[in-house]
Amino acid sequence: MSKRIVFTGGSGKAGRHVIPWLLGKGYDILNVDLKPLQHPGVKNLTADLTDSGQTFNALSQHFDFNDFEKGRAAGPPDAVVHFAAIPRVLLEPDNKTFAANVTSTYNVIEAAMKLGVRKVVIASSETTYGVCFAEGDKDYQHFPLEEDYDVDPMDSYGLSKVVNEKTARAFASRFNADIYALRIGNVIEPHEYDRFPGFMANPLARKRNAWSYIDARDLGQIVHLCLGKDGLGYQVFNAVNDTITAYEPTEAFLNKHAPNSPHRRKLVGDEAPLSNRKIREVLGFREEHNWRKYVKAPKA
Repeated sequence: MSKRIVFTGGSGKAGRHVIPWLLGKGYDILNVDLKPLQHPGVKNLTADLTDSGQTFNALSQHFDFNDFEKGRAAGPPDAVVHFAAIPRVLLEPDNKTFAANVTSTYNVIEAAMKLGVRKVVIASSETTYGVCFAEGDKDYQHFPLEEDYDVDPMDSYGLSKVVNEKTARAFASRFNADIYALRIGNVIEPHEYDRFPGFMANPLARKRNAWSYIDARDLGQIVHLCLGKDGLGYQVFNAVNDTITAYEPTEAFLNKHAPNSPHRRKLVGDEAPLSNRKIREVLGFREEHNWRKYVKAPKA
């Protein structure tokens, strides 16, 4: 299993939960970001990953002063986890969002491959499914949303993630490497479960997230499983929890609130419309933080 990890963007919403989870599994982690993550045991490096030279150096230098005691030059890490990005639209101009996300991902994967790293995990997004930042009310092509979906975003952020998946596929093929792209759902931090009653009260507000989510801690498990699973080449995985964010069974709920999207197979029980079947079957993911553990059901 890969143990010495460069993690980019670890100071962001997802990373600040995933990194502590990985530290608990014994990984040695260098967080590369524009600002440090203040957490015990985390080593930080400030770098602009849109700059190729900074990226190559970030992936090929000592993690901290203790490394100088080894008496040899720094080598590449065992693996790279790339979460750094402008995290959504409307934070920067569209062209900057697209350019920064595409260029940084290219630079990180290129540097990893040319330095000899053969395991990279990148953050893709639920936005690739085209509804999250769509103009107007757009229907999904079908349910469930699985990894073979014909991704069709309109926006600069979702488009950047589609391009990043293609970049990952190209480098994985060229270098015979494992590069796994996680289509990460709506990230929920532990303190955010108090928002769920509001989600239930306004079901259509969750359409852009396909009524799905990922607990930030469960995302840590998914990254850990990716780092431990070798030999898959290029893969895309939906990174979401098991169940729909609704009190009704999934098929009944979607028939009511998304009637224009056909079902390619039977949706069982309360399974999430954005399906995590692949990470369960291929990686062995078992969620630990189902939202129902933290949200009280309404009284009948």
